[in-house]
Amino acid sequence: MRLLPDLVLTPTGWETDRAVVIADGRIVAIDAAGPTRRDDVRLPARALTPGGVNTHDHTFQSLLRGLGDDMDFMGWRDRVLYPYSQRLDREGIKTGAAFAFAELLLHGATACVDFFYLQDEGNENAEAVIEAARELGIRLVLARTFYDWEGAPKRYRETPADAARRTRELIAAHRADATCVVQPAPHSPHGASPAMIRAGWEVAETEDTRFHIHVAEGRYEGERTLREHGATPIRYLDRLGVLGPRMIGVHGVWLDDDEIRLLGARGAALSYCPSSNMFLGDGITRIPEMLEAGVRIGLGTDGGCTNNRLSVFDEMRTCSLLQRVRLLDGTALSAGTAFDLGTRSAAALMRLEAGAIGPGQLADLVAIDLAHLSLQPRHDLLKSVVYAMSPEAVTDVWVHGRRVVEQGRLTTTSEEELVARLTALTKGWTM
Repeated sequence: MRLLPDLVLTPTGWETDRAVVIADGRIVAIDAAGPTRRDDVRLPARALTPGGVNTHDHTFQSLLRGLGDDMDFMGWRDRVLYPYSQRLDREGIKTGAAFAFAELLLHGATACVDFFYLQDEGNENAEAVIEAARELGIRLVLARTFYDWEGAPKRYRETPADAARRTRELIAAHRADATCVVQPAPHSPHGASPAMIRAGWEVAETEDTRFHIHVAEGRYEGERTLREHGATPIRYLDRLGVLGPRMIGVHGVWLDDDEIRLLGARGAALSYCPSSNMFLGDGITRIPEMLEAGVRIGLGTDGGCTNNRLSVFDEMRTCSLLQRVRLLDGTALSAGTAFDLGTRSAAALMRLEAGAIGPGQLADLVAIDLAHLSLQPRHDLLKSVVYAMSPEAVTDVWVHGRRVVEQGRLTTTSEEELVARLTALTKGWTM
């Protein structure tokens, strides 16, 4: 199959008269368009870009959108997250995941990390999320959570040994999957005990994966970790021996200069969720300083109820603008850097050969409408994509070479049926 758009965004810039050749889920060549072939997919007045990569989400939380808005974190957690997550059975979890994946795909994201913690002492719920991803057609990193804080609902909690064993089983079950990988995810310094954090890291070490952990999201966490463990969050994780190239810390808002340097020195990475940090009033992560220190960074949306919009392209814009207002500097973070954080850099965090259009890369691609009002005038298309593009400009999406959005509609499920399932599931939910 060949895709024939008007423009292709390659690592060297926009190119015209190019054909993107796809086979077995990968890009095999970028050739001159030449004569039309039988399997060509012509994309007139459209540009082809890499798909967005969402490095952090909690997909079932999309079902809670609108319930906890305008609350602080503790109020949202105790009055919305904990009680309403108790209402979800396996089918409800799958519906929530499908809802989130549908929104991500329609907004141009081709891969998503689901940091998933409704375990019910097994893997059946995680398998429901994987089924939803497979059916919708999105590429999934299932970050299976290790959670043992006694203040959380029972269905979240496991022993370190059980969490490690079940995660290994899930990794083994999906090792050969083309569009799904499983990685361990100790919840956080407050949600996972030292033994639980170490257990997650040991699974990552023996299974050769990344591991994810919420860290320094709110000011309260630093104060609590200092009080309970005698160290700030990053220093605490370093003492546990888990701060290193496998670790993807999520948020990293409240870090001092030495912690930022330590992250870079240890080779750790960051999943940055700017809209969520704004929504919850957590603060602004110091992205330029982290990049300068060598910290690898990818953008994330966080859950659909601590953001209310699942769009990696939206996070690119927010990331850049937040750094400008924080530093009072209109040059603080460029459109090119923001785009990279939502595509190539984000993919590299998960070891996905995606986020760029070139031979050997996964065929995870997005077509945008060059005639859309939000992309006019055409002075600098990449800057318009980052700062101005409406989600409605996304017309087509391919994941692993499969067309999952065509002319702005999902090809893998009925949006009307999905909305009907959502409506039935959440009927009567109110604050």
